[in-house]
Amino acid sequence: MKEYILITGASSGIGYEMAYQLAEKAYNLILVARTESRLQQMQSDLTKKYGVLVRYFIADLSGVNAAKGLYEKVKAENLSVSHLVNNAGTGNYGHFTETSLDEELNMIQLNISSLVILTKLFSQDMVSRKSGRIMNIGSVLSFLPFPYFAVYSATKAFVMAFSETLAAELEGTGVTVNSLYPGTTDTGFTTEEMQATNLYKSRPMQPEVVAELGIRHLLSGRGKKVTGFQNWFNSNIPRFLTDKMMMKIKKNLASRSKN
Repeated sequence: MKEYILITGASSGIGYEMAYQLAEKAYNLILVARTESRLQQMQSDLTKKYGVLVRYFIADLSGVNAAKGLYEKVKAENLSVSHLVNNAGTGNYGHFTETSLDEELNMIQLNISSLVILTKLFSQDMVSRKSGRIMNIGSVLSFLPFPYFAVYSATKAFVMAFSETLAAELEGTGVTVNSLYPGTTDTGFTTEEMQATNLYKSRPMQPEVVAELGIRHLLSGRGKKVTGFQNWFNSNIPRFLTDKMMMKIKKNLASRSKN
């Protein structure tokens, strides 16, 4: 049976770059995103350029039943998923008392609930086969919860805790769970409001660079991988400063730049 790497959030940003780089390495792909026209174009491009098998499924994983529905569609097509990349995610910025509750509930569904559902269902198949790899995409904010990114930071902290504990549970099964932690990346994820903060003053990483690091980690890595030295350094600062000092620094970084 042909095996596939399934990527959620595949139509843009890091997921898009990962799809092209994996196809170049001759991996068959299952692409998942909300926009059919984008997925159709990717399927055509990747198939013609690299000769790999590419399937796609349209899914808005912020919907309550979408993740389970996606799994059922993949199973109905008798497709074997050897690698799962839980890349789909969203975020917002602002004072918690002023941001949209509906947006944040959808964010929790997408960043946490759908990730857990897909991981549970596909990991069960992988354990039965005694092989498989799962990579969950977190964020540097998994290590550094930021004011004005309250719910987003919390969802990404969950991704880190969940990935580490599940990896320990699955030791010896043939299934590996690891996680990737990008910092600011030049993708459509960042809104104008986010870009106006001090946090985004430094030059963001390019998505193709993050994707390359992610693919290495997906295929052969274990545990946590933070992308780039500066992000790794930032993620370790809390080891040396008090919580009060760290929160003061983070609040300043998350505030709107005056320049």
